[in-house]
Amino acid sequence: MERTPLGITPRAKDYSQWYLDVLQAAELFDYSPVKGCMVIRPHGYAIWEAMQRDLDRRFKETGHQNAYFPLFIPQSFLSREAEHVEGFAKECALVTHHRLRTCEVDGKRGVEPDPESMLEEPLVVRPTSETIIWHMYRSWIDSHRDLPLLINQWANIVRWEMKTRPFLRTTEFLWQEGHTAHATAEEAVEETRRMLGVYASFASDMLALPTIPGVKSASERFAGAVDTYTIEAMMQNGWALQAGTSHFLGQNFARAFDVTFQDTDGQRKLVWATSWGVSTRLVGAVVMAHSDDVGLVLPPALAPIQVVIVPIWKGDDERSRILSYAAGVRDALAPRFRVRLDDREGFKPGAKYFEWERKGVPLRLEVGPRDMEKGSVFAARRTGGPKAPMALDGLEEAVAGALDEIRAGLYEAAVRRMAERTHRVATFSEFVARLEAEAGFFLVPWHDDHAEEAAVKEETRATLRAYPLEGQEEARGRTCFRTGRPATHMAIFARAY
Repeated sequence: MERTPLGITPRAKDYSQWYLDVLQAAELFDYSPVKGCMVIRPHGYAIWEAMQRDLDRRFKETGHQNAYFPLFIPQSFLSREAEHVEGFAKECALVTHHRLRTCEVDGKRGVEPDPESMLEEPLVVRPTSETIIWHMYRSWIDSHRDLPLLINQWANIVRWEMKTRPFLRTTEFLWQEGHTAHATAEEAVEETRRMLGVYASFASDMLALPTIPGVKSASERFAGAVDTYTIEAMMQNGWALQAGTSHFLGQNFARAFDVTFQDTDGQRKLVWATSWGVSTRLVGAVVMAHSDDVGLVLPPALAPIQVVIVPIWKGDDERSRILSYAAGVRDALAPRFRVRLDDREGFKPGAKYFEWERKGVPLRLEVGPRDMEKGSVFAARRTGGPKAPMALDGLEEAVAGALDEIRAGLYEAAVRRMAERTHRVATFSEFVARLEAEAGFFLVPWHDDHAEEAAVKEETRATLRAYPLEGQEEARGRTCFRTGRPATHMAIFARAY
């Protein structure tokens, strides 16, 4: 396999291997002894923490509170909402015993489940939390005064995936899941769309990632939902990635768990529900959207280290003066930015440059004798372009401006890529030809039909990603690109992760 000097497969050669190489070169993850799981290394977890902090702030600004619900869910709970359990049944892991006992296997000491510790009812390891949360909401909601109930949970999830890829699809992953209860359908739909907007603005601001908001088709919606809203992002290879979903659950879970409230008219009514979530797959999305053949590229807001200072010296006397100067630069920037002074011994400056480039540090400041004499630093951007000096006087603002420009450049490149690779096609034959020539988003007139949707997926490996929220008026008077029947929607089809 061809690789760059940094051990990374070029994107043009093998995009999937490139992705794995970048993750490992940047030390974002390692493989777990449990198949399908991953270890998130400190550099990768710090990216997730930055996402958490920003999302948590946004949730609280919109009136939500954090809570925590158990990892283990009685199996009977999943049986109460038939569509929901059907959607997750093949991915559920069960706990059947609560104790092990020692035994001998092939002459060696081992352990096995203790038959006397079998649980009366198996416990499902949380694939999502609707059932246990709505069980609890029954005792928390009694009156219209208890509504709306706006709860978010940060948790881990287990879904037994057959085919996994680090961050994008793993057996265990981290996420947040919001679960809200409302007095009316209108309020619940408003909440569903509001939280989709929160995700879209987060993706733009923090991830430098443009997205297309839309509604999923019936076959793609969340199990147990009335409607699923999505934001779809485009990766550098033209494939789609679902970057966040928000679900209008109607009264399905309220009915299944008998969650009612007394309204102002004295009548008891079922509440209306939403749920919404994003996960650590967003780390994978950022990698695939922005990184290059050198390694990781990060929007500054996500970077665990935003600025790295690399001192350059010859001899002990020069070393002490340069390190003192570099420490002053670090101290001046540290109140506002995440800064690292790389004063490690035994590493040449070039080796340090390569390491921080692989790890996606947005801005590198080089400090040598000439820079010290001039009262400046030499700045290099991870996204490229000529190096340029920055004076100590006004350095904080110069760094802030550079980081803003880096984020804007990443976002503009992603917007341009989405525009260039979004294709309007009118016929299925044109769609197939263009899909094979160049991946991307294909905006087509579509007659909603589950069987035809499945046939398109089977024949092309492309899925119906969304009915975009904007531009649906274009469907009027059009014919379906697949069947020739009157179009019911404008739809985006794409190959996807």
